[in-house]
Amino acid sequence: MNYTRYGVYFTPKPGAFALAGATWLGWDIATGAPVGEPDDTVTKRPRKYGFHGTVKPPFHLAEGKTPEGLHAALDDLSGQLAPVALDGLTLSQIGSFLALTPTGDVRDLARLAATVVKTLDSFRAPPTEADLARRRQSRLTPEQEANLTRWGYPYVMEAFKFHMTLTGPLPREMTGKVLADANVHFGDIPPRPFVIDSLTLVGERQDGMFEELQRYALTAA
Repeated sequence: MNYTRYGVYFTPKPGAFALAGATWLGWDIATGAPVGEPDDTVTKRPRKYGFHGTVKPPFHLAEGKTPEGLHAALDDLSGQLAPVALDGLTLSQIGSFLALTPTGDVRDLARLAATVVKTLDSFRAPPTEADLARRRQSRLTPEQEANLTRWGYPYVMEAFKFHMTLTGPLPREMTGKVLADANVHFGDIPPRPFVIDSLTLVGERQDGMFEELQRYALTAA
């Protein structure tokens, strides 16, 4: 299959956590198929991306680069990266949307993400002027603007904040109910500790939905 964009995500391995996220969003990124009975008013916007935490944001392949080369580079990089353990995950409100965010010291995770962004940057095609204009509608800080110019995305490096998105923007009057529903849905399923011991290469299909292509274990000591 030809993919329009690629990204590097954390995705949960098959199990209760992955299933809870997939059924909440309505899309199983591992199988590339719809699942569950999601509420479109809550999850339609993030559904296409699947249940994940972004490490390297989606990008178009640069001229002269190939999917095979990207697979090989991530395979090599994963052998140089060690797993990261965090205390757990908690439901959080980020602006107007809800997400699962890590608890505990996140510095090792931030360093891992920065390394992936830098090491694989040669595979990223430069953003178009339309892409830049769209990102700049979010009133970027000077730091975020510098990231957009250098790395093609505002929320990397020092601006990186790992999160697993659960909703699109919510009206204020809906937030409390959706938060309560998410607490019931996920319960005590999110793992404690929360360990990131693999990275997943994902691809955006022609229909706009993302699916897993291959999982790479982090094997450095």
